[in-house]
Amino acid sequence: MEVQLKSTITCPHCGHKKEEEMPTEACQFFYDCENCKVLLRPKEGDCCVYCSYGTVACPSIQENSNCC
Repeated sequence: MEVQLKSTITCPHCGHKKEEEMPTEACQFFYDCENCKVLLRPKEGDCCVYCSYGTVACPSIQENSNCC
């Protein structure tokens, strides 16, 4: 299975959606919503904001390897 690098993040505060390219070298722990300016952090148990708020899990999870 090919790793997908694009994921759409949905802000849980305002519902704003934006497609982003995920980093492949490290997990992204913080994300600033460009609409409401809230700083998003991963939910408890998730390794990054893409696993918590994205349409696609981060590359590490997609590859079934240990996440950051």
